[in-house]
Amino acid sequence: MQLSKLLAPTPKRLLAPMQRASTWPLLLVWIGIGALLRFTLLSAKPPWTDEFATLVFSLGNSFRGVPTDEAIALTTLLQPLQTNFGGTAGDVISHLLHEDNHPPLYFLLAHFWMKLFPMGHYISVWVARSLPALLGVLSIPAMYLLARVAFGSIAIAHVVAALMAVSPYGIYIAQEARHYTLAILFVISSLLCLTAAIKYLWRGSTIPMGLIALWIVANILGFCSHYFFVLALGAEAIALAVLLAILWRRVKSNTHARQATSLSSRAFKSSRGDRQTRLFLLFKNNLYRLGLTGLGTGLFILAWLHFVLPDNYGSTMTAWIRQDNRSFLGLINPIFQLGASVITMLYLLPVESPFLAVVVVSGILMFAYFCWVVPILVWGAKMQVRHPNYHLGLRVALAFVAGAIAIFFAVTYLKGIDITRGARYSFVYFPGAILLLGGSLAACWQYGDLGASLERSDRLKPPRHRAIGGNGKRTVAIVWLVGFLSAITVVCNWGYQKYYRPDLALPFLEQSAAAESVLIATTHETLVQVGEMMGLAWELKNTEIAQKTNFLLAHQPEKNSTVATETLTRVLKTMPRSLDLWLVNFQAPIDLHDCIAQSNSFPNINGYGLKLYRCPDVSDIRALDE
Repeated sequence: MQLSKLLAPTPKRLLAPMQRASTWPLLLVWIGIGALLRFTLLSAKPPWTDEFATLVFSLGNSFRGVPTDEAIALTTLLQPLQTNFGGTAGDVISHLLHEDNHPPLYFLLAHFWMKLFPMGHYISVWVARSLPALLGVLSIPAMYLLARVAFGSIAIAHVVAALMAVSPYGIYIAQEARHYTLAILFVISSLLCLTAAIKYLWRGSTIPMGLIALWIVANILGFCSHYFFVLALGAEAIALAVLLAILWRRVKSNTHARQATSLSSRAFKSSRGDRQTRLFLLFKNNLYRLGLTGLGTGLFILAWLHFVLPDNYGSTMTAWIRQDNRSFLGLINPIFQLGASVITMLYLLPVESPFLAVVVVSGILMFAYFCWVVPILVWGAKMQVRHPNYHLGLRVALAFVAGAIAIFFAVTYLKGIDITRGARYSFVYFPGAILLLGGSLAACWQYGDLGASLERSDRLKPPRHRAIGGNGKRTVAIVWLVGFLSAITVVCNWGYQKYYRPDLALPFLEQSAAAESVLIATTHETLVQVGEMMGLAWELKNTEIAQKTNFLLAHQPEKNSTVATETLTRVLKTMPRSLDLWLVNFQAPIDLHDCIAQSNSFPNINGYGLKLYRCPDVSDIRALDE
């Protein structure tokens, strides 16, 4: 069966052929704009600890070669980032399973991707980020296809693709050397299969086994891209349950029987009882096929968890998202964090600008824009739900997004794991949100003048848009233009800045140029801290203090332990005179009687807390101890 027939069960009178030449030039425009935004200034932002994990494992290297509890040179710390032409796919999988907490599919793709490009002594950040940027570009036509299947409308598909091209959240995810854009593609694929299956159900047709097989493959590959893909599967299950409940009511009332063109045999027309029996058998058969999807996906996941993952896999890597339900802020923060993620899928102004006035004005404008655009989207959703051709696609998107948000809150509040804290985890429902937003916004384009169209509605009152003349197409254009400007905000690093900013710490570290030696020390728990120090080393490697800078990863087995303090004291005894000691995110008691704390007040830097101590004559420490 052809893919277009498999995914597009809508009658031909409601859906133009999937291959329509006139649609491609405009789609190529959206793809071109999306590619330009995703590849612009791709390597300008400094890599951060999560990206370093991607770089190291994709090369087939390991973090375990970085020594702890001793002073190491900058080149030793950056050794895992050296190009490894002898690294194999087996090395990638082995190191990943034993040192990280992510599945291997993206890292294997990145491994082979990097082998396509010539690189120098160290890995190229641009090469590493170009793969997720390319996958982000591919999500644009993928969303176009999803919207075509969901709504059966070229106009809506173009609105959805246009929003995907300029979504600031999409730009942010695509410029990270991480696996989220690959996972997004599989969320789109799985959601595409769900939508097509529901449309078969709605028409009263049998779901093809080819679609079931395609759905299972998409789910398996999605799980192998990111383990949080299971949250998307949970959201799909909720959406499917909601729509099956609606469909079951239709089956029981027999209102759907006359529309099922595949059930128009004479025997079926003979009596009402026969129609109900046939519909019930068809419904049961489709439930059996949907069950095969869940069974095939579930068996693979269970087998993977049992046979592939080692014990205590990644247990120490998720401590940072543990939820504190004891405080008031701990209870309300997830709501605002999740809301912020959803908003930035549509727009984001320079709220992270270094200029306070710009931040304040941007915040005010974002709130004003929110108050303006939300009534439009709500009205558009109501209009599309009432449309005979578009209501099903909108219901699927709405149920999927609502189900995902419900799961996020359930995991956060019931399990005590705040997955709303990381905006990147919203990749789970990002495609569904764009489908919902695009489908709602497209109502403005399709119904022309907002005021006139709404005045013809008996129950829906129009939102007031006197400032733009009430023109629906102009409304869509303005929303898209705000999205485009928001994408530039992310590209220029005025929004969605990296969680770690070693580039901002560099000017302060260079204050140690006059010192004979420099030691940068931190407490070590996992490879996260190694990545933090790698960020500083990456920025320092081309400076004049690089040769005299050493790093210390003092392992700390538990919070407030003095083990790291003792390690620091021991290492200081081996260092030369005239030492500048930088404590960075040092989470242990500090006992440095012979080093002078500097009174410099360093500003807050993303991911780095700096303290400077000057140790003019470290040999005195040795004499005192002897």
